[in-house]
Amino acid sequence: MAISEKIRTLIYNAWDDGYPCMVATEGEHGPNISPKGSMLVFDDNHLAYWERSKRSAFANVQKNNRVCVMYANFAAQRAGILESGFLRFYGTVELHESGPIHEAVFARLTPREQTHVGADTGVAVLVKIERAEDVRGKPIP
Repeated sequence: MAISEKIRTLIYNAWDDGYPCMVATEGEHGPNISPKGSMLVFDDNHLAYWERSKRSAFANVQKNNRVCVMYANFAAQRAGILESGFLRFYGTVELHESGPIHEAVFARLTPREQTHVGADTGVAVLVKIERAEDVRGKPIP
């Protein structure tokens, strides 16, 4: 699946633009939704983020690697940048505590994320995209 430069840019700037990506996970205590300020498009088949808080979402993906990432941006929809203001990415997670993927994700983070408290002990989370669609079920351009 090819992910357009437009989508890559929107997701990379989501936190700073005020439209953070949300990651939905499921754990032994039920569902959880967490904002992820470091979300980025790693390649055409993967999203990635830097897990530094290591709380509920991290515990959940260690036991159940299925996630849904949601990006919501009504301003982009109103401006005609996106047809739908809601984008959903469904997939499975791989955790990288060291190695080349860990280093590659860290290198692509925004400076704010690279210098945030806890960044030095963070884990790279790679989300293999199995399906990506807008809120109407249409494939993401």
